[in-house]
Amino acid sequence: MLHSLPTRRKLVFVNWLAMAATGLVVAGCATKPAGTTSTTKRGCLVYVGTNVASDQENTIYLYRLDTSTGALTAVSAQKGGAQPSYLTMDAAHHYLYAVSETQSFKGTANSGGVSALAIDPRTGALTLLDQQPSLGASPCYISLDHTEKSVLVANYVGGNVSLLPRQANGQVAAPTDSDQHEPPTGPHKNQDKPHAHCIITSPDNRYAFSVDLGTDKVYRYQLAAKDGKLGTPATVAFAAQPGAGPRHLTFHANGRWAYLENELNSTVTALAYNAAAGTFQEIQSVTTLPAGFTGENSGADVHVSPDGRFLYTSNRGDNSLAVFAIEGGSGRLTLVQHVSTQGKTPRNFALDPSGQVLLAANQNSDNVFTYRIDKQTGKLTATGQSVSLPSPMFVEVVPDFTK
Repeated sequence: MLHSLPTRRKLVFVNWLAMAATGLVVAGCATKPAGTTSTTKRGCLVYVGTNVASDQENTIYLYRLDTSTGALTAVSAQKGGAQPSYLTMDAAHHYLYAVSETQSFKGTANSGGVSALAIDPRTGALTLLDQQPSLGASPCYISLDHTEKSVLVANYVGGNVSLLPRQANGQVAAPTDSDQHEPPTGPHKNQDKPHAHCIITSPDNRYAFSVDLGTDKVYRYQLAAKDGKLGTPATVAFAAQPGAGPRHLTFHANGRWAYLENELNSTVTALAYNAAAGTFQEIQSVTTLPAGFTGENSGADVHVSPDGRFLYTSNRGDNSLAVFAIEGGSGRLTLVQHVSTQGKTPRNFALDPSGQVLLAANQNSDNVFTYRIDKQTGKLTATGQSVSLPSPMFVEVVPDFTK
């Protein structure tokens, strides 16, 4: 509800509604170019999950991205459940799934939630279908396995992961499997207990990998998606440096390499992936921070460019994006650039599917900025375009499928 928002974020939300109603591009107060309309297919749709630390319903915002300019046009806003801070979508763009990053859910203690929403193919608008508990407090990551039969969730405060079967009608059933990560934990003050922070599947869908910030481990599950089973017990697929605090894992398109973003020591680790064994071996770890930085910082997100040539990470504290070139023969990283996110606390960012534009979501300054990507060098250049909205936590960018 609007009255639950802090004053600054209430004003941001009211301004967003006004801009959406007038059809203005919510970027530098510029209007759309003459002769275009809100349905012009020049790029992508962008769904933004938010979190204003309220148990009441928060909003998922929808924008249209012009990939030629980086401009964002407000399209609609729908309730997405309490604290919909992380999103995922099926490949056909029929359904969207969101976590509710809460510590209780509809009377269930020590659990957040998962919402299933139908996507209108004409407008991209969302309609809530159903909700289920996540069986762990503060879910912070959600993904689909490659068969799209299972919804996988990492519960940060709960320190566990869960599997929810996905139904043919897009709804999610109650969890059919979960696994609790166990100590020992790392030496950092934030590693007081296990903190599951990410869960994804291997390129061949044989395994699910869960990343735990508290234990400095990446765990492997022998996934049985069609049976609704994670495939416990988990085994350790990779052990990070003590105190690294691994957060997010992403695979390179070649399936031979993966990259692990470490929150607590602000590094990214290049990994060689053994597909037969479902294990990782370190190739290299590099800092994500610029030389000379001495303040507080925590690593956040990590993505590989669609062409596989560059890696991008975000820093909360330095409030920057780090750009690395990926060496084609080895997967090793070479620093290319640091660029400001023009805001505070870039928890999440995304590249459009064509690799032309990067969108950085600044959680604590209530804005999203866009950047032009140089495909030859990987370097980022600010477009001068941005949008304001309350506490953006996640951006999902897909081709504009609306009719």
